[in-house]
Amino acid sequence: MTSSDDGGYVHDPSSFDDESERREGSDGADWVDDPAHPEASDREFDWRGWTLVAVVLFAFIVSPGIILLWPPATDYLFALIALPLAPAILLAVTAVWATTRP
Repeated sequence: MTSSDDGGYVHDPSSFDDESERREGSDGADWVDDPAHPEASDREFDWRGWTLVAVVLFAFIVSPGIILLWPPATDYLFALIALPLAPAILLAVTAVWATTRP
């Protein structure tokens, strides 16, 4: 089913190749024309990376050990829901913080 008037979006690649209609710097996409090389950026494994490693070790080794050794006399839901939830939230927040740069 084809029609000459489809009334929707039609992708036209040739409209993006016309340099005369393009305004430099107006769309904020200068990085597309001249991308930075990955080695030129400051992306070292610094204290943020080591903080993330420490939180990963806590979330995958220390926290399960605490859950395993938690006294059985306490609430079952607390030991199996609340205790694993805290390291998971800490790991998620730390991972986002460590991988984003100001």
